[in-house]
Amino acid sequence: MTVTWDKTLLVGDVGGTNARFAIAHMVNGKPVLEHHRAFPASEHPTFLGGVKAFIDGCDVKPTSGVIAVAGPVTDGEIDLTNSPWRVSEKELGTLGLDPVRLINDFEALAWGAPAVPANELASLGGPEEGDPHSAIAVLGPGTGFGVSALVRDIRGNEVAMPSEGGHACFAPGDPIEDEILRILRRRYDRVSIERLICGPGLLNMHRALAEIDGRETHIDDPAQITQEALDDPRGHCGATLARFCAILGAVAGDIALTTGARGGVYIAGGIAPRILPFLQASPFRERFERKGRFQDYMAAIPTHVILHKHAALLGAARVAFAEAG
Repeated sequence: MTVTWDKTLLVGDVGGTNARFAIAHMVNGKPVLEHHRAFPASEHPTFLGGVKAFIDGCDVKPTSGVIAVAGPVTDGEIDLTNSPWRVSEKELGTLGLDPVRLINDFEALAWGAPAVPANELASLGGPEEGDPHSAIAVLGPGTGFGVSALVRDIRGNEVAMPSEGGHACFAPGDPIEDEILRILRRRYDRVSIERLICGPGLLNMHRALAEIDGRETHIDDPAQITQEALDDPRGHCGATLARFCAILGAVAGDIALTTGARGGVYIAGGIAPRILPFLQASPFRERFERKGRFQDYMAAIPTHVILHKHAALLGAARVAFAEAG
């Protein structure tokens, strides 16, 4: 028997580059998404206009919802970190949404990761499953670098922990990374993880490695670095992408230690799925586990890439239905 909850809720996932929206229903205790729409954020000059365009195209209008956004939410308002869009829950209420909540996009991913089917996860090493009573961490590079965790207790209660962990300081792991940090400090003074592990960060890293090697590079598009690396892993772009994956593994391990994520670490964002075979063959897992006296602790933590395109929408739907009660 299929049991469907009759509420029609709006869910969204808005990043620095793209916006995704859907209508959510609850079927047999699980969120089901329909009427998907995705578009570049640049299509609409305002966030409110983008949400209104989606709602106007729905046959059945949502009455409430949850929208995940790529940036911190303060007093119901957001100023997207890598986008000119700004909006508040109060403004969204003018579209007939009551209640409506804005949450951090990686907070939504923390809620969504456990709802992703196993066949839409790709392993990056470690056991198949982690401790079901321990926290999980979700992190990943895209336009920026997001970090969150889902904290669990022994009774099965869960609480998502949004953060701005991508803006923590970058910690080099070898002499080459010492030099990368030295070079980037000339430009940024303070070098965060996001200055290296995201799309624009890949370009920063490529230029720094070229300077270390004493050669010139005329590449100015991160997508070109990725494509050339996949075409020729032994070339200069391949070396850049391998270093990118290694640092991603080291950062993921640091976040696992910080959050106690013995339930697993999930890599989200737009970059990891596109470079998956390269990432699986890279030093990612070696650097993830290379934590000195805690190497055995790290070896017991599974690492996966989320392949589900709408994991944040699933998480937003979980929050929306919990609050709709």
